[in-house]
Amino acid sequence: MGKIAKISAGHAPRGLIVQISGLLPSLSPAQLRVARFILSDPAEAARRTITDLAAAAETSEATVVRFCRSVGLTGYPQLRIRLAAEAASRIDPPDARVAGGDIPPGADLAQIIATIGFHDARAVAETAEQLDPAVCERVVAAIHTAARIEIYGAGASGLVAADFQRKLHRIGRVAFCFPDGHTALTSAALLGKGDVAVAISHTGRTVEAIGVLARARARGATTVALTNHPRAPIGTVADFVLATAARETTYRTGAMASRLAQLTVIDCLFVGVATRNRARTRRALETTAEPLSVAAGRGTAKPDSGAS
Repeated sequence: MGKIAKISAGHAPRGLIVQISGLLPSLSPAQLRVARFILSDPAEAARRTITDLAAAAETSEATVVRFCRSVGLTGYPQLRIRLAAEAASRIDPPDARVAGGDIPPGADLAQIIATIGFHDARAVAETAEQLDPAVCERVVAAIHTAARIEIYGAGASGLVAADFQRKLHRIGRVAFCFPDGHTALTSAALLGKGDVAVAISHTGRTVEAIGVLARARARGATTVALTNHPRAPIGTVADFVLATAARETTYRTGAMASRLAQLTVIDCLFVGVATRNRARTRRALETTAEPLSVAAGRGTAKPDSGAS
């Protein structure tokens, strides 16, 4: 198994709250209760003794210690210090109507708009804050020199995959996006050294995405996973794991915050590739813009010509 390069390595580490959110699927039920209590109110959790926190999470002090180690901390004192520091630095919502977690029952549309706007913007900001330029550069370099780039995502992640493919195609890169899992698997089987396979999965547990990367990696291709949960199974078949920082609520799962966070990373990679050869990128954009403008002109000038 090749070395996995996480996006947080060697740069600004993922914020503790973001890191805990990303580890939720990999935690035991008891540790999950500790995590959910902390995420519900980090400042309150920081004020509690280990005994109080264990009681609030309906678990043992030993479980709290194991939770600390799961998130890379030496013990509970370090957890309290990190939580207190992050709670102090957190930006309060500018609008008092913003809900801190799930949108509460009976919320009017004004509160829904304020809450979604705040949390989506925070997902983008926190994702950008913890991106490691060095790891991104290695992914960009692989895509820049790739003979073929295949991008896969299911559901909402599929929309992001298609966006990335179109961007790369627009600047002359040989990129493909396969919305069908079977087609993606057969195509990945034809990849080889020098090619790149990118799989996008918010949960990191999408079976099709894992299968595509596993097949591509077995063929010698460079594999990249974009996920909100770095320790999820998809990370075991990826050479590079790029992490987003989206915290979703019940009504927004897989549809809004995660997609915006994914698009943030995708746009960073795309611009990185585009700027590797600015002259080539400029020519490609100008070349592809010309037929589009002509087609648009025909559509407005001759509305009865049958052009769509």
